[in-house]
Amino acid sequence: MADPYIILNELAQELRPMPQGIEWFEGLSTEEQSNTLRLLSHFCIQARATAEDGPESIRRAGLRATHTPAVLITRGRIDQQLGKIASLTPHDERLKSFCELTPVSWSP
Repeated sequence: MADPYIILNELAQELRPMPQGIEWFEGLSTEEQSNTLRLLSHFCIQARATAEDGPESIRRAGLRATHTPAVLITRGRIDQQLGKIASLTPHDERLKSFCELTPVSWSP
């Protein structure tokens, strides 16, 4: 597996297009996807993400406000919500979570 730190950093800096990131993420095993989402949630906390960052991450990810990761990121304590998002198990929810958390994890 390619180094997720490098790939996620390139995605955040827009050195790698998001469709390429999605393709990379979908090629990961379920366990690797879960690990990547946990890593992204840690990055979000390091970047001091807040619930106020949620609407922008939803917009950038192209999600509807009713999608599970979108609902979670805007409600409650951000650290708890990020853990819930990283723990989502259905494949389509993991993919939405990846798209949502990638821009938040490196917000200025």
